[in-house]
Amino acid sequence: MFTQPSVGRRYVPASNTPLTLGATDMSGPILVVVEHDRGVLANASLEALTAGRALANADRPLHALTIGAGADVLAGELGPSGVATVHQAHHDVLSDYGPEAWGEVVAQAVRMLAPTIVLATGTDRGNEVLAQAAARLDLPMAANCTVLDPGGELTRVRWGGSLLEQATLSAEVAILTLAHHAVEALPADAPGAAEPTSFEPDLDATLARSIVRDRVERQAGVTLATARVVVGGGRGVGSADGFAALEDLAKLVGGVVGCSRAVTNNGWRNHTDQVGQTGTRIAPTVYLACGISGAVQHWVGAMASKHIVAVNTDPEANMVTKAGYAVIGDLHEVVPAIAAEIRRRHGA
Repeated sequence: MFTQPSVGRRYVPASNTPLTLGATDMSGPILVVVEHDRGVLANASLEALTAGRALANADRPLHALTIGAGADVLAGELGPSGVATVHQAHHDVLSDYGPEAWGEVVAQAVRMLAPTIVLATGTDRGNEVLAQAAARLDLPMAANCTVLDPGGELTRVRWGGSLLEQATLSAEVAILTLAHHAVEALPADAPGAAEPTSFEPDLDATLARSIVRDRVERQAGVTLATARVVVGGGRGVGSADGFAALEDLAKLVGGVVGCSRAVTNNGWRNHTDQVGQTGTRIAPTVYLACGISGAVQHWVGAMASKHIVAVNTDPEANMVTKAGYAVIGDLHEVVPAIAAEIRRRHGA
C-alpha cells in the first residue's frame, strides 16, 4: 500500500458488477499500459509497473501492454519490474502515437484479456489514452491516483494538487492512472519472465486522423523532467537578463534552469522552462527556488523534489514555508555567492 494523507468525497460507482481493488475472489491480470516514444521507454511507466506489482498476486499476475511494432524491443526492459507477460500490439495504424488508436487498442485488450485493473502513468499521454479507452468501454476512470490500497480505497490528486480526494471505485474493470512521481520506480525482488505475445487489434483507418506526424527535436541532454538539480527563478529575478546568474549556477552543479509561470507570462523565459501544473513536473534531488512565491500551480510541479531550498526576501512566502530549507535574502546576492563558493572549493 502507498500511504498518504487524504481528504475528499466518495466516487460514485458506474457499474452493476462491483470490483474493489482488494477483492480476493476476482482473477485476471493487472494490465499496465506502457508509455514509450518510438521504442524509448518512458521512465514514468516504471512507476506504474511498481504500483501494479504491489497489487498483483497469483490470481492477478502483472502483465504489460506495448503498442506499435517499435515497442517490441521493450520486452527485455520490463522483466526487472516483475512483468510476467508482455502483450505486443501490432497494426499499420500504430506507426506512431495517436490517442484514438491507442485508446482503441487498450479497449480491445481489455475485452480480450479481462484484466481486473488497467493502470497507466498519470502523464498527459497516459491520462489521454486511458480516458479514450474508458469512454470506448463505457467504464469509469480514476485519474492521478497517489494511493492504490489493496483494501479498496483510492486517493487521487484534484484541483491541481490543492485537494486529495479519497474515493472508492466500483466497476467491472478498474481503470486508473498513477500520479507522476507518486511512487518511486523500483525493480522487483525477482524478475518476471516478460514473455512476449503478439496482439493484432482490429483498427479502422480513420483512427489515424489524430496521430503524431512530425516532431521538433530538442537538444539532447539533461531536461527539466530528468535533472538532478533544478535552479528555478520567479518574478523576483526581475528580468530576462537576471537569469544569467541562475544559468551560471546551474552549469556549475550540472543542473538546469526552470521558472515560474509569472516569468513566462512576462516573456523572460520560454514556456518549456516552466515548472508547474501547466508546465513540467520535476523530481530533482535538489530544487533551488529563487524569488518564487510558491503559488499552488507551481507547487504541484515542484512538490516531488526530494529537497527544496527557497531563496526569498519574504519569510512568509508560500515557497519558503513549504521548503525544507530557506535563505532569507536577496537572490541577486545569494546566488552569485553560492556560485563563488563552489568555484572556490573546486579551485577554479
